[in-house]
Amino acid sequence: MHRRLAIFGHRVLTNSSLFSPSINTIFYNQSNLLNSRNHGFSVLRMFMFTSTQPRRALDPDDPSILMKEDGVAVCSQMWIESFREPHRTATNLTSYLRRFELWVLAYQKVCADETGAYMPRSAIQRSALEDLLALRNAVLDNRFKWGARLEFLIKSPKDKTEYESLSKRKIRAILTTTQPAPFQDRIVQEVLFMILEPIYEAKFSQKSFAFRPGRNAHTVLRVIRRSFAGYLWYIKGDLSTILDGMKVGMVISALMRDVRDKKVIDLVKAALVTPVITSRVDEGEKKKKTKRKYQKKRVLAEDEPKPDPYWLESFFGFAPEEAEKVPSWGHCGILSPLLANICLDELDHWMEGKIKEFYHPSKSDVIWNSPDGEVEQGNTSWPEFVPTSGPDKTRKIDYVRYGGHILIGIRGPRADAAILRKQLIEFCDKKYLLKLDNENLPIEHITKGIMFLDHVLCRRVVYPTLRYTATGGKIISEKGVGTLLSVTASLKQCIKQFRKLNFLKGDRDPDPQPCFRMFHATQAHTNAQMNKLLSTMVEWYRYADNRKKVVNFCSYIIRGSLSKLYAAKYKLRSRAKVYKIGARNLSRPLKEKKGQSPEYHNLLRMGLAESIDGLQYTRMSLVPETDYTPFPAGWRPDHEKALLEYIRLDDPKTLEEQRSCLSEQGLISPQDYVSMLVWNYKRNAIMVDQLSLTMTGGNNLQSGKELLLRSNCEKYDQTTRDEEDNEERFHAAHML
Repeated sequence: MHRRLAIFGHRVLTNSSLFSPSINTIFYNQSNLLNSRNHGFSVLRMFMFTSTQPRRALDPDDPSILMKEDGVAVCSQMWIESFREPHRTATNLTSYLRRFELWVLAYQKVCADETGAYMPRSAIQRSALEDLLALRNAVLDNRFKWGARLEFLIKSPKDKTEYESLSKRKIRAILTTTQPAPFQDRIVQEVLFMILEPIYEAKFSQKSFAFRPGRNAHTVLRVIRRSFAGYLWYIKGDLSTILDGMKVGMVISALMRDVRDKKVIDLVKAALVTPVITSRVDEGEKKKKTKRKYQKKRVLAEDEPKPDPYWLESFFGFAPEEAEKVPSWGHCGILSPLLANICLDELDHWMEGKIKEFYHPSKSDVIWNSPDGEVEQGNTSWPEFVPTSGPDKTRKIDYVRYGGHILIGIRGPRADAAILRKQLIEFCDKKYLLKLDNENLPIEHITKGIMFLDHVLCRRVVYPTLRYTATGGKIISEKGVGTLLSVTASLKQCIKQFRKLNFLKGDRDPDPQPCFRMFHATQAHTNAQMNKLLSTMVEWYRYADNRKKVVNFCSYIIRGSLSKLYAAKYKLRSRAKVYKIGARNLSRPLKEKKGQSPEYHNLLRMGLAESIDGLQYTRMSLVPETDYTPFPAGWRPDHEKALLEYIRLDDPKTLEEQRSCLSEQGLISPQDYVSMLVWNYKRNAIMVDQLSLTMTGGNNLQSGKELLLRSNCEKYDQTTRDEEDNEERFHAAHML
């Protein structure tokens, strides 16, 4: 029996087509060496194993299999597609909701915000990926609920709470008090934001600057400095009540203008409709909280992010009125600013139409005299060459929006401003159900000064020297009188913000107050914090005409506050004594006592003392100059430039244009030159064949081919000799 099994196994192994000849020879050699009995049992055991163990199919819900690409690459492709066809209506966004790579990327971003450290994809645990996949499936199957407080599909890595074992009192407190947004809600918000942002960034107007990547308050100030120089009347409007909340139907209708995906629309609608639970604090509880008690210093957990430093909190206190309010609608979270821009985008496009409607060019104008109004003939930053009034002068308006605040400049009579204001009131009433009046949209003259983003826009009289050549060739110099648009930082607003942060006291004569928040910090740490605040203030007032003056004032207030703090901390009684010991910039140590410790410089040299940096900008000459870098017309952020350039280079028409340009300039690559010679050779050979067949016999045909081949070979040898020169010309053309 055993012998029969061995023979049967040998025949199967040698005759089967499933094995290659090399495998057959290996098994044959082993069969000669091994015992036939053992070999028969091994073959039987192999057949039994293969019959009982079928091939396992791949699991379609395996997270490792679903991550086929990098999430950043998927997002980049979405941006490219949106900018390639900006006017296309998005219909199939559910396919992007299914992409597990986007969910992993959203998880990484939310974890970075939660823990303060970036988590690479390889560091995500298998259990977290499975929970993330369950969250994705719940969203796709309409089982996800916004604002869940006890039942979570995925929890934060910091959340170690066992919700199943909580007491009734704790459960009641969780369900009735204000809680931060759940971790899973923020992941869904991030995924929706990554899907919707590229679609609308390709469609948004270039007149809006808030809550958008690559645009900030500095961009608005540079646009105003460049384009608003010739405007006489200004309308400043506050529509920030729209940011507090809009009706759900208006938001969904604005969203459905460009997005026709039911799954995404239903998710956003559910986030807007689901109520947010907030707890009210009674007056008795407020009084209890105001009592000062000794509080133990809280120690941060290992994975807990550090709070914002004091210098950053202080700088946030300097936020202008236009940037203080950030929309927060229901459970939308980071989607709220995007939805606000989507709703106000119709106002931006309506104003763009009004800009074209109100534009009336004049041939006598130096700058704006073209029919379309886009081409500028001169420098708009110098409006002394731009007449601003008169019946025969150019009439023009311009518009910018930062969040819920708008600024409109009118070049022409005040009647145009009154007409535009009336139309704007009617539009807001009809579109946003917002009741505005003339007090909400005041018309102000440039001479009074217009406040926008804590900067005052006004006219400054200048006396430039105009030099021109007379008829006889003599150069004549004359003093001219003109006006210049001035973008000046408001010192009054700066004092107001310092008073709000308790750095100042008093209205007429502001007196610095000690910064007791830094009382327990060392002198080196306190000086470093204030230097960072001063550095950010210098950057914030970068485009202000009075940058030196306002930064020097900020340095004086902070230096006076620190000197009073050090006088109280080290019992030096007066600021004068602090300046005498610590120097003007407070860079010398104030704690040192004579006869008890070595000199500070010796300790510093030995590494036993901490170096103390002096306060910056203690003199006006140390403050950098105002940045007057020209702002280009049709400016776009860097990421949009890169996208448009990539799309242009990816277009086949661009390649044909480059080839035609190279051929016009006589710059052709060696490969193209050789291919042209081969094509010419074939064409000439065909012509010679036809000519020889019609006029002569075969001998002449053969000789004609030989002559043509010899001439073309000589040309080809010449091209190979000049190949290096041609390559250099080709690379030079590409560099151009």
